[in-house]
Amino acid sequence: PRSKRDALQRGRQIFARRKEIEQELLEMLKATKSDFTLDHVRDTIYNEEDNNDMQKIIAMFDDGDPENLSNMLELVTDAWNYFPHKVLGGISPAEKLLEHHNQTKI
Repeated sequence: PRSKRDALQRGRQIFARRKEIEQELLEMLKATKSDFTLDHVRDTIYNEEDNNDMQKIIAMFDDGDPENLSNMLELVTDAWNYFPHKVLGGISPAEKLLEHHNQTKI
């Protein structure tokens, strides 16, 4: 069925975007000379408990340069939306949205 094929394609797009975000995060960690790693970012997102957790991630990249701030905020938001969260059953908000969309189509 077409809808299953579409869902599979969207799932692949989410996975591909996650890989792009990981690469961008690695570059940003290096550029900001952060002591944190990609695993720190992923773990913080996966184990998020409250809104302060997004602030923790932003702090990982804060090198005091205001020019980096807007890129950093966009990247952290993308990571938050595309990386898995334990509270969502180990899937990302993007995957949860896709799951919801597929359920309402039926």
